[in-house]
Amino acid sequence: MGTIEPYETGRGKRYRVRYRTPDHRQTDKRGFRTKRDAELFLASVEVSKARGEFIQASESAITVGELGSVWLLNQSHLKPSSKKPVEIAWRKYVEPEWGRVRVRDVHFSEVQSWVTRIGKGRSATVVLRAYGVLAGILDVAVRDRRITSNPARGVNLPRKVAKPHIYLTHEQVHQLATASEEHAILVLLLAYTGLRWGEAIGLRTRDVDLRRRRISVIVNAVEVAGVIQIGTPKSHKRRAVPFPAFLSALVSAQIAGKGRDELVFSDQQGLHLRRIRVSAGSRSWFKTALREAGLEPMTFTTSATPPPRSPSARAPT
Repeated sequence: MGTIEPYETGRGKRYRVRYRTPDHRQTDKRGFRTKRDAELFLASVEVSKARGEFIQASESAITVGELGSVWLLNQSHLKPSSKKPVEIAWRKYVEPEWGRVRVRDVHFSEVQSWVTRIGKGRSATVVLRAYGVLAGILDVAVRDRRITSNPARGVNLPRKVAKPHIYLTHEQVHQLATASEEHAILVLLLAYTGLRWGEAIGLRTRDVDLRRRRISVIVNAVEVAGVIQIGTPKSHKRRAVPFPAFLSALVSAQIAGKGRDELVFSDQQGLHLRRIRVSAGSRSWFKTALREAGLEPMTFTTSATPPPRSPSARAPT
């Protein structure tokens, strides 16, 4: 048990509480105006120690900014394409608001007000990502025993509304492929195999088995901040993807004369293909093809349940 001692100040009598932390270090807290207040504090300390909930005041004085810097470094498990948006959310929304705030001074009501404020004029995805960064940092503060609970948990969050999907017909796919000119085979392969963009542009000729009409998906090439990052496929799962017989001749022609380690789809320098057509300045060749084919803006993605007689391509608007 600790002790309570009175002492005199210019404003009158005050009380000091001396106690030991769970690691047996002697410490104190002073400034209590009444002995009753000092007794209540000492009792709360002893109960928190008994429950294993004791929080050292100096530990909870760390700022969200200090803990956030460490938290970001520990996100090494994220793929580059996933980590970049998290870093942007931290830099743009979380750090300016919470960087200098001590973790013990973060309150539920203030987090709710912040979420509501940044949600005005911004998508639910942006808000949820920013909130997730703050909540994740405070989760670490809880696990580090800097605070007893996470004040960010339980706030009202915006809901993401799924956008309607458009499924292309065979005719539309071939119109798009024709409009894509030199990228026609890439468009057809994306549409009829369900490969993701990064998986397709990361393919090497060694990954294509023409006899069995199979593509081995081993890597994913993603452009992050202007740099192509090579990583594993989504969920880190390698897989073999079949392609239809009518694409065999086209795929064979695409890899003809290339070495095993060369890219199936590449730019004129043999490097990973990008979505920007260099010869046309900043125009996207895919957006240009969509416009010429008379189709709405969209991006190819995998479809788990394509409608009958439609290619396995799904295009979110």
